[in-house]
Parts: sequence; structure tokens; C-alpha cells
Amino acid sequence: MSDAALQPLTIVEIQRRVGAELDRIGSVIDELGALFAAAGEELALVGGPVRDAMIGRLQNDLDFTTSAVPDATERLVSGWADAVWDMGRDFGTIGCRKGPWQVEITTYRSESYDPSSRKPDVDFGDSLEGDLGRRDFTVNSMAVRVPSREFVDPFGGIVDLAERVLRTPGAPEDSFSDDPLRMMRAARFAAQLGFSVAPDVVAAMTAMAGRIEIISAERVRDELVKLVCAPHPRLGLTLLVDTGLAAHVLPELPALALERDEHHRHKDVYEHTLTVLEQSIDLEHRLGDGPDFVARFAALMHDVGKPRTRRFEAGGIVTFHHHDVVGAKLTRKRMKALRFSNADTDAVATLVELHLRFHGYGSGEWTDSAVRRYVRDAGEQLARLHILTRADCTTRNQRKADRLRRAYDSLEERIARLSEEEELASIRPDLDGNQIMELLGIGPGRDVGQAYAFLLELRMEEGPKSPVEAEAALRAWWAGRTS
Repeated sequence: MSDAALQPLTIVEIQRRVGAELDRIGSVIDELGALFAAAGEELALVGGPVRDAMIGRLQNDLDFTTSAVPDATERLVSGWADAVWDMGRDFGTIGCRKGPWQVEITTYRSESYDPSSRKPDVDFGDSLEGDLGRRDFTVNSMAVRVPSREFVDPFGGIVDLAERVLRTPGAPEDSFSDDPLRMMRAARFAAQLGFSVAPDVVAAMTAMAGRIEIISAERVRDELVKLVCAPHPRLGLTLLVDTGLAAHVLPELPALALERDEHHRHKDVYEHTLTVLEQSIDLEHRLGDGPDFVARFAALMHDVGKPRTRRFEAGGIVTFHHHDVVGAKLTRKRMKALRFSNADTDAVATLVELHLRFHGYGSGEWTDSAVRRYVRDAGEQLARLHILTRADCTTRNQRKADRLRRAYDSLEERIARLSEEEELASIRPDLDGNQIMELLGIGPGRDVGQAYAFLLELRMEEGPKSPVEAEAALRAWWAGRTS
């Protein structure tokens, strides 16, 4: 999202945008609205789709709210939609697909949390205005009745949208008591839309931060992923830290604000980390289209080992020896607590552990074997490691920055050359297990594994060998073991 997208909008511009977007989806909303009206039921496009239509970014996911109960909704859409599903029936929601449109229709409702519960209690409501009043923010509390296309905005959401500010329909304390996850949504929307957050909302988030503890790890994780993958994650992360929410959901992040970076004493590790995240995003095009959560989260977590490893040396020197290894362990622990997949956890932790490896490269002193090991250890994360390592340079010393950039350019060029010559991405010994057993006259067992490890190490150190050379080396190694 460009900086221009962060500027306030005019009401006239919003009205123009929403009119154009509603015309674009008219075939869906008018048909569906007519179906419900004929059955004596109310139907309204609501929430995020209305907000997104107003800022010109409406997608194919359409949310509606209705006076109809789920059974009635299912009957009404069954003859109209291409497919119907009811996984959200317990929450009053029936889903369906019509052409390219994904539609969810939810009965007017209200929901709240018991102070000790992780799941909301859901009750059906009886009016559109009542349903809008239970929503998280005013910019999500607007609706368009269909098929009449009457605009409904009881809480001034269009004004807040124009001013790009997040407010709650009622008292923020009440909203966050109903669903504490809304505090994280405030940070996520700030990151996604570039909105500011009203002072009373920030105050309530600060006072009620501890309530986030009743929310399941999976729901917290999902909000965190959306925030990190948003166009402006710094806005959301800063809000989480400033309100104290991060201390509950990602405590490693605010802990960084207490440490001083050994290379950049003009700023703390927290600010350095946010800068690395932003610089990583700037390089993300190297991975393809769209945000890459693994690369971004690795940038966010790469220095979390520093608080545990800080040491004060003579002469005022501060060191963080082995913070890469410690940080990888902390990253695994946090991602496990947040119920991330093993694949994502392994990927992020690998990047955190390897993010300092390049600094041994210097001015190109690495041998080819060292380059091979770098590629082997990075594995499938090599492209992301390139990004993280480059992004980790935040020095204001332009000469130093240029020197580091040139050194990493040199390393990437060497990797490319060796990859072309040796297929680095799939480094294997020059002989496989079956060949080893045949040459040595042994069966499956530990000896085969040790022979394989020897040949792999030889491959890493000296590069590929011919079958004759590999056989001779293997026989010499075996003779030395058995003599």
C-alpha cells in the first residue's frame, strides 16, 4: 500500500467508490436480496465487504447478515447457489458459492465471553442495528440493505473511515469484554489499512491486555499472521508492544526494547528488529508475489536471543555471543505455544539460527567447502536466508553498508557458480547406500551409515568426484577403520 493510501479520504470519494463497487456485484446482491425479501426476511451486506467497497478493494468474499435463522437461510440459497455448506451453523452462519463469489450469511446475533471461557456464547439478535452494535469497530459496523441498497451507519463508521481511525461502536471496554481478540484485531487493522487507533481504544487495550489470555492460541496465532503479513506491520506491532498485549502473545518482542544492539548503539534491538522487518519486506519480491510469513517472522524473531545472552565486557563492550542459537530455541518454543505448524516452525527457527553465518565470510575468504555447507545448512530456506541476511544490515554508515552488500553479492555469485557446476541444492555423496554395501561386501547397518557420512563429508570438502575416485576413497577409509 502506498503512502497515498494512508491519507484521509473525502466522503464524496467514499460514496463514489462504494457505488461503483456495488454496481460491480449487483447481480449477486440484488438476486440474493430479492430471494430473502420474497420470503419476508431482511438481508444486508455487512462488515468488511462494505468497508472494503468504500476504499476500493472489495474482494470476492461477501458477508451478509439476515433476520433469517440458519435453517431458513439454507433453504433460500439451496436453489440459487452453486454449492452450499453449513460448517458455521453453530455460529448462525451458512456459506455458499455463486460463480466466483464466496458468500457467508449469518443470522443477526450477539456474542460475549464468560471471563473464564475461551469460546464465545452466541445468541441470535432481532435487528440489523443491534447486530451492527455488537461488531468490533465502527468501520465494520456499516451495512447496505439489499436489494434496496439502503446504507445503514448508526455509529458514524463512514466518518471514521474517511479519517482513517479505528473506534468501537460503544465503549471499547464493553467491546473488548465481549471478545478480547478484538484488541489484536485493532492492531491487525492498523497494519492492514494504515489506520490510527482512537486514544480511548488504546487506553482500553492497555488496561485490559491481560484478558487476551483467555483466547485460544490458534485464534491469537491467526491474528498475528494476518498482522505480520499486512502492508504496514510496524504499525500493528508497535501498538501491541505499547499497549502491553505483546507481553502476553509475543513477549520476546517487547523484551528487545530493553537491550542495546552492539553494532548500533544509537538505537535498541527492538527498533533494529522493526527496521530489519521492513527491509526484509522490501526484498520480498525475490520470493515471488505476495507476503511471505516465514521470511517476515524470521526477521521479527532473528535477535530474540539477545536478552538472554547479553554480556558486558571491559571497555564498555556489550556482546551477545550465541544469540543465534539461543534465539532459535526461543523461536521454536514460542511458535509451538502459538500452535504453528512444524514446517513453519522449522523454517523460521532455521533462519534465526543461521542469520549470523554470513558474517564469517568477510571479504570472500570462505573455501568452496564452506560455501557448500552454507547452502546445505540453509536447505530450502536459502532464498529467505539471502533476504534476512541482507535486511539485517541497518547501519547508517554507508561505506560499511556498501561493503556488506558487495560481500553478500560475492557470496551469492559463488553459490550460483557452484550450483551450476555441482547441483548444490541436492548435495549427496558420490555413492549411494547400495553401492557402498556392494563395494564393501557388507549388509545394512551402522557401517553403511558411517560410510555414507564419510562420503558426504568428502563431497562437501572437495566437491564431486568420479565413481573411480569415490570408490578409491571409500576403500581407503574402510581399510583404515578395519586395520
